[in-house]
Amino acid sequence: MNFQNKFKFIKLNCKQVDILIKWADEEGWNPGPYDADVYWRTDPGGFYGFFDKGELIAGGSIVSYNGDFGFMGFFIVRPEYRSNGIGKKLWHLRRDTLLKRLNRGASIGMDGVIEMQQFYNRGGFEIAFRDLRYEGIGKEYSTNKNISSIEKSDYTKILEYDKMCFGFNRPQFMINWMEMPEIRKFKYVEDRELKGFAVLRKANKGYKICPLFADTSEIAEELLKACSSAAKGEYFYLDIPIVNEAARELVKKYKMEYVFECARMYYGTPPNVPVNKIFGITTFELG
Repeated sequence: MNFQNKFKFIKLNCKQVDILIKWADEEGWNPGPYDADVYWRTDPGGFYGFFDKGELIAGGSIVSYNGDFGFMGFFIVRPEYRSNGIGKKLWHLRRDTLLKRLNRGASIGMDGVIEMQQFYNRGGFEIAFRDLRYEGIGKEYSTNKNISSIEKSDYTKILEYDKMCFGFNRPQFMINWMEMPEIRKFKYVEDRELKGFAVLRKANKGYKICPLFADTSEIAEELLKACSSAAKGEYFYLDIPIVNEAARELVKKYKMEYVFECARMYYGTPPNVPVNKIFGITTFELG
C-alpha cells in the first residue's frame, strides 16, 4: 500500500487536537477537559496526523521546546485502521518531521507503553526509566506551614525549578498549565527558598498530580497531602519514575493502587535531571 498517496500526512489544527484528546480518553489515558488548549498553545506546529478522505484517522504530538528538545506523544490510530502498517508509517514520519524542527543534535523524549517499547527501541529510542501510574482517593490532611498556593509572582522561581527537573526551559507550556481552570497549585518554601511544588489538575476522572517535584521525600509527602486534601473524596493519580525509590515508598505509604505503566525513552542524549527530586512527572503527552 502506498501510504503517501492514500493517506495525507497533515499538520493538525486546534479542533483536531481536541479529537486526539477524545481518543485518548477512549483509550483510558484519562486526559483533562482543558488539556487540548494548553497543548495547542505550547506549540501550534507540533501536531500531525493521517487523513483519509479528509477525515482524521491517526495522529500524535511532535512538540518542540524552543528547538532544544522535542517530545512525541498522543500516538493514536483509530481502531479500524490498526494492524496494517499505518501506525508504523505515521510514527516514523512524526519522528523525522520533529527532528527537522529541532536544532542539530537535539534529543527527543517520549513515554512508551509496554507493548510498543521494542518498536520504539528499533526506531532509535532507549529506555531511561519506567513510569508507573498510581491511583488514590483524596483525604483531608493538615497543611504544612511552609506550603501555600503558587501565585504569578512565583512563576520565575517555579519555572527555574521545573527546568531543573524537566531538563529544558518550557515557559510556554508551564505558564498555561498552571492557569488552567479548576487547577490547584502548591509551593513549598522554607527560609524564602523554593524547595518543591506540585500542580493538581482536573482530569476526566478525578485529578492528577502533575508534576510533583521536591528536594526531599518529606517535602514531597507534604505536597502530596496538600493535593490529596484539595481532591478530597475524588480519585487522584500520580505518575512516578520507578528509579526514584522514595517515590515508590511514598505511594506505598499512602496505599495508592497501581494502574498501568510506560517508560520514559529518549532519542539521543537524555537530559541530565535529578531523578531523586522527581516524584511525579507532568504528562505522558508533552513530557
